[in-house]
Amino acid sequence: MANHKSAKTRIKRNNKRCVINSARRSRARTFVKKALEAIASSDKQLALDAFKVAESELARAAQKGAIDKQKASRIVSRLSKKVKAIAA
Repeated sequence: MANHKSAKTRIKRNNKRCVINSARRSRARTFVKKALEAIASSDKQLALDAFKVAESELARAAQKGAIDKQKASRIVSRLSKKVKAIAA
């Protein structure tokens, strides 16, 4: 357990950031799932709209450090590939 003030402060701050980051990760995953559902429905316009929202949410989560930038890029790339497959 922390024995000095700065360590106690750091623990509080870490806990706050943990809550914020986990909420941000969860939000990004939710939008990715919505995009995958839209892709599964084979509706091109719906899939494109859902993809744009998911891409934005992933970029924000990566920028804020909630998820790794390369992971966000990889997910966006895979979603994009699936959206393009509908268009073809």
